[in-house]
Amino acid sequence: MKSVVFAILACASAFAAQAETENFDSSNPGALPEGWEAGVTGSGNPKWAVGTDPTAPSGKNVLQQTGRGTFPWCVKRNASLADGFVEVKFKPLSGREDQAGGVVWRWKDANNYYVARANALEDNVSLYHTTNGRRITIKYVDAPVARNVWHTLRVVFNDRHISVSLDGKRYIDLDDTHIAGPGAVGVWTKADSVTSFDDFSYGK
Repeated sequence: MKSVVFAILACASAFAAQAETENFDSSNPGALPEGWEAGVTGSGNPKWAVGTDPTAPSGKNVLQQTGRGTFPWCVKRNASLADGFVEVKFKPLSGREDQAGGVVWRWKDANNYYVARANALEDNVSLYHTTNGRRITIKYVDAPVARNVWHTLRVVFNDRHISVSLDGKRYIDLDDTHIAGPGAVGVWTKADSVTSFDDFSYGK
């Protein structure tokens, strides 16, 4: 019995060692979290900063995008994954053109990465590859995405296989080979989306 318990604890410890979570509560409001970089694919003036939200899933701090740009992104540069998972809780707040929250992975630079996003205006989940600055649709499916509600978006990627889940339900499950090798992970919005993010996690 002791050996079984030890094995379970060892597996749990190994998993924890390979997963990292950022809840932004140790970051100062008004600034980017340490180790993160923000920018935009295309043009515009995105505004990424830590803010406060009393409804945050953990603590009170969140990462928010309140500006505008073609495709604003914010990535954790010291994280480099070829295979693994990335997950975030997000709350779409407002936006006349778009109300999106997404995650990026295998991020090479501002113009080359994968992105999966959920959209509260369109009620769908989409998967894209961004290559040479062009966002190209791989697949999108209808899904309920309520505004002003926290959702969980999770992507698991292994070699060419990608699965995308929203609020615990898998919506996209396919193979794609457009972007290979390790890259950074992070979060993403579109256009005038004002979106909050919390409990960003990633690992192998």
